[in-house]
Amino acid sequence: MRYASITDRLAHLGSGRWALHITARRMKAEGEDVIELTIGEPDVAPDKALLDEAARAMHAGRTRYSNGRGEPNTLKALVAKYAKRRPGVTERNFLCFPGTQSALYCVMTGLVGAGDGVLVGDPLYATYEGVIASTGAHMIPVPLRPENRFHMQTEDLERAITPEARVLLLNTPHNPTGAVLTAAEIAEIGEICRKHDLWIVCDEVYEQLIFDGTKFASPFDMAELAERTIVVASISKSHAAPGFRSGWAAGPAEFCDKLLPVSEIMLFGVQPFIADMTALALSEHFETADVMRENYARRVKIVEQALAGSNLVKPVAPEGGMFILLDVAATGLGGEEFAWELLKQEKVAVMPGTSFGDQAAGFLRISLTVPEDVLETAITRIGDLAGRIASQREAPLNVG
Repeated sequence: MRYASITDRLAHLGSGRWALHITARRMKAEGEDVIELTIGEPDVAPDKALLDEAARAMHAGRTRYSNGRGEPNTLKALVAKYAKRRPGVTERNFLCFPGTQSALYCVMTGLVGAGDGVLVGDPLYATYEGVIASTGAHMIPVPLRPENRFHMQTEDLERAITPEARVLLLNTPHNPTGAVLTAAEIAEIGEICRKHDLWIVCDEVYEQLIFDGTKFASPFDMAELAERTIVVASISKSHAAPGFRSGWAAGPAEFCDKLLPVSEIMLFGVQPFIADMTALALSEHFETADVMRENYARRVKIVEQALAGSNLVKPVAPEGGMFILLDVAATGLGGEEFAWELLKQEKVAVMPGTSFGDQAAGFLRISLTVPEDVLETAITRIGDLAGRIASQREAPLNVG
């Protein structure tokens, strides 16, 4: 039988990136005691008021069709939220989607096609390459280097730009590295985008999970970049509600108007009862993000302290988010091989760095979404495995 070319373009860009996570879940289902540090599922519940609002709306009959742009109460809440960052926004600057992933997919579909290029920092979130490939465009990696704390450098961006480049996909705070771009860095990056007439798509899903001493900045808030910037975000991380699938895109009114038919063909609206919950989440302050932010920052310190004396496993402190990278290159194994050995020998599941691009090949990504005692146990096991691997490498060959 014949299939569309998209099936070939995405054949190796789907759940294979999460093969270790899927294996670990199967092992747990079979009764094995696996510590799971793979995906970014918050370990706190959504605020009860949000759950109550979703239930209230559902029982009140808010289960019918919505419209393509978004429910009026959610759009009003989005305007209020983003007007604090950039005065003058209106409902025409927004489109609502079931989560950041579908928002990003629709946005990319509206910006690029076959033969176009999308610049992305490497390391990158695991689905980005697939989202780009789905449109027929190709990914152009921009190296994010450990010695620069994984912050994109303007010279690396300038060097990567090709005549086919149409979009720069940013992610700040960044997954998997936890890097948070400063306003000055974004302004410099934005100037290059203006010079080469590039769109900027900025994934800001971790906006509220930035640790002390670091400030959030966005190209959306800069007047000189407003005409070329589109933000995608959701309540998945900020309100510990990933399963509710509620997100949005924010951008120029003209862009949102042009993208609306694409959104309508894809989805034709979100769930009204979840939209009501989202409107409440955006309109009031809930402590959920505050609690997570404190927890994750504290857990970063725990990992750093546990590995302070190691010359085999080196943590790279994040500036935000819910992950930390561990550099295991000194063990002599790449992140992929180390991660599978860790699951096999120590029953600890982590994400190999190769799931996030070539620049992360020597790293593991560790989720910070587990209790401190569990995290400490996992880090001890990681250190033990690293020690055994190093000892085996150094052992003299027995030829007798």
